[in-house]
Amino acid sequence: MSDERIEKKENLIADEAANDDEVEVDLGELFYFYRSHLVSIILVFILGALAAGAIAFYLVTPKYTATSKLYMVSSSTKSVVDISDFNIGTSLSQDYVEVLKTRPVYESVIDKLHLDYNYRQLSKMIKTSVVGDTRIVQIDVTDTDPKEARDIANAVADAAVEQVPRTMETSEPHIIEPAIVPDEQSSPHLLIDIVAGGLAGLVIMLVMLTVSFISDDTFQSGEDVEKMFGVMPLTVIPESDLGILNEKNESDDDDKANRRRAKAMAKNRKANERARARSMKKAARRRR
Repeated sequence: MSDERIEKKENLIADEAANDDEVEVDLGELFYFYRSHLVSIILVFILGALAAGAIAFYLVTPKYTATSKLYMVSSSTKSVVDISDFNIGTSLSQDYVEVLKTRPVYESVIDKLHLDYNYRQLSKMIKTSVVGDTRIVQIDVTDTDPKEARDIANAVADAAVEQVPRTMETSEPHIIEPAIVPDEQSSPHLLIDIVAGGLAGLVIMLVMLTVSFISDDTFQSGEDVEKMFGVMPLTVIPESDLGILNEKNESDDDDKANRRRAKAMAKNRKANERARARSMKKAARRRR
């Protein structure tokens, strides 16, 4: 029996320790805490948005994307309306995409345009994908020079016309949309960056305020004392009374200082009067 009692006591102590370690957060008080720092929150949001916008506008080099499109013809005929093997052609579209990513295709583009890029650099600039469930292959080229992006996209399409039939023993693909010079930059997106910067600043500020709110262990009211100790305080001194007490203490200190100054001045006057009386007596004796 004694062992069971000891185990129960240990369990109770462990439960109490676990409850003490838990941190309770009143969402209502946290909301009002945020509200009391509303000006700081708005200011940080604005500063984050301005910083992100400035970085995107002044420090990030704009890039442009040019797009060309190919239609992959079926292997049995060069007619683009052949429906009999449409499903087979659609399933092979991903194969066409992989062929366009091969080294011979990119090297032929580099040689044709006399580019200063190597195979890996050029491959990072080109994105090849299938448009939905179709046999249309889209070639996207992203570059800081819009004209160069157009030239590379068209050169890849031309290389596909040569390489795909040779590699896959199929018909030549058709270029259904050659690339043109893009008139708008594809990145950075200034508006999106501004919003993202503002939201990032907002999140950081709220996290800092939340940590400050949770780590603040001072008693703000009688309810806080009751939550901590389970006992209501006998009395609470209002903040206004504290201000009056502080003013009284300050006035009392001023009075004491004034009294000290008055006493010192009185002593100085008495000493001066005594010195004058002594000098007058000495002068009268000399005259006699």
